[in-house]
Amino acid sequence: MNIITTIQEMKETVAKLKKDGNTIGFVPTMGYLHEGHRKLMAEARQENDVVVASIFVNPLQFGPNEDYDRYPRDEDHDQKAIKEEKVDILFYPHVNEMYPKEQTIQMIVQRRVNVLCGKSREGHFDGVVTVLTKLFNIVHPDRIYFGMKDAQQVAVVDALLEDYNFSITLRPVDTVREADGLAKSSRNVNLSSQERKEAPNIYQALETGKKLVEQGEMDPEVVIEEVSRFIREHTHGKIDYVDCLSYPELEKVETINRQMILAVAVQFEHARLIDNIVFSSNGQPSTAIV
Repeated sequence: MNIITTIQEMKETVAKLKKDGNTIGFVPTMGYLHEGHRKLMAEARQENDVVVASIFVNPLQFGPNEDYDRYPRDEDHDQKAIKEEKVDILFYPHVNEMYPKEQTIQMIVQRRVNVLCGKSREGHFDGVVTVLTKLFNIVHPDRIYFGMKDAQQVAVVDALLEDYNFSITLRPVDTVREADGLAKSSRNVNLSSQERKEAPNIYQALETGKKLVEQGEMDPEVVIEEVSRFIREHTHGKIDYVDCLSYPELEKVETINRQMILAVAVQFEHARLIDNIVFSSNGQPSTAIV
């Protein structure tokens, strides 16, 4: 594995790879890697000649109440995981390399962000699209890999590629789950033993809502109420949100007659868990972007 820390070296390396006819799969991360990240790298390994992963904790996507300096980092663990997934290049720039001076131009995301987790993280996705635009122009990938655990981010990336005419294929990758259905997350270790027993009911609640659609329910509010009821009855967590929106547009609709996302966030004592499922208008599991 080749570790590159400067933009200039990364661009020169990519230029040579492209000249030799290689396809590049890219997995951008902020490090502290887990099984979800590893699945993205494994998918990229199967579909591309060269796999590039990046680790960069992007300060622009942290809000005023979010501590950039306290974001977990584990360089040795991350490099070991990346090597095991047979990644060819790790792009590992310092913040001063990515942002050597104050930005002259500010990118602002105007749609797909005022719902779900984005509703309480003003400016977060502005920072996400800014760093991704820089990374895409540095790495020049053919395919990029993002996990559907954060389906809102996938929707924003989809819009970025479309709006700015990037010739890049977006590959959404299914959420990695425990055997009992709980979406894997670094936050799961913060659950008490009782909360850990209850947490798989979040996914069961989503499945219950999807089953309603399979049975012909077309009112999103009915689905939302059923999912909320299931969570309240089977966990002690506090519901942050339950929503049923068009996907990837992330807009409220009166009738379920298109691809939808059913998404939840539940706050336990020391862990906030998010999960979602995407399905077609008849409730069948669906591809992420249509």
